[in-house]
Amino acid sequence: MFNYLSEEAIENFILSALNEDVGDGDHSSLASIPQAAINRARLIIKGDGIVAGIALAAKIFHYVNPSLKVDVFMKDGELVKYGDIVFSVEGDARAILTAERLVLNCMQRMSGIATFTRELSSSIKHTGAKLLDTRKTTPNFRIMEKWAVIIGGGLNHRFGLFDMIILKDNHVDYAGGITKAIDATHAYLQKTGRNLKIEIETRNLDEVKEVLARGGVNRIMLDNMTIEQLKEAVSLIGQRYETEASGGINRTTIKEVAETGVNYISVGALTHSVISMDMSLKAY
Repeated sequence: MFNYLSEEAIENFILSALNEDVGDGDHSSLASIPQAAINRARLIIKGDGIVAGIALAAKIFHYVNPSLKVDVFMKDGELVKYGDIVFSVEGDARAILTAERLVLNCMQRMSGIATFTRELSSSIKHTGAKLLDTRKTTPNFRIMEKWAVIIGGGLNHRFGLFDMIILKDNHVDYAGGITKAIDATHAYLQKTGRNLKIEIETRNLDEVKEVLARGGVNRIMLDNMTIEQLKEAVSLIGQRYETEASGGINRTTIKEVAETGVNYISVGALTHSVISMDMSLKAY
């Protein structure tokens, strides 16, 4: 399990999300459903794609009421179609209804992300390029969105600002240029005793050449470059540093970008522009 997917982190997310939704009580269920009522429901898919969030759903149900029985019929990452039944849940009727919306909100968005990730990953599988997500995520839902990217077959970039250094265009400009930004970063890491990988964004071939002259990085980001510029940059860099293409890459352009020879392709749209998969939890 990835570091950010600790049991503590997942539990904290569930607690926070339930506090937001339930507050001082699910009064609709408390008012209308007898306390001793036992019922069942099943999760029905109403679209096509890759399902994600099943493991999380089980954790949510069990957090709301540990006695709920969840029978799972599919696995995260499986291809699903309209009408498929992913799991059933049985037990305290009030608990099922209290957990319902959080389960659906998480699974619908995670499945949308996993589906889009699988589509883009499949389109570049004939190359050596790997698909990365970004920090363009929903506040307080990043854990689940990055989890969904993994389920869909992509890779996680850094989780946050703390686990890797990426010197973007604004960092470079504020620092006074490529060389000054890299020099200042190494001084900072030495002073603080941190061991963090360094990536630097470049906007043109001149900046790529300046990075190559200075050195001291792990990866060079090639941002918003044309296909010809990407090819030339990859040729200039060779095997000295990892390369990452970024900037407005989508389903119509990613294949050609991957074929330039870059090592990684980061796509913010994986998490900021997906369409959630429709699904519902229905009593039966």
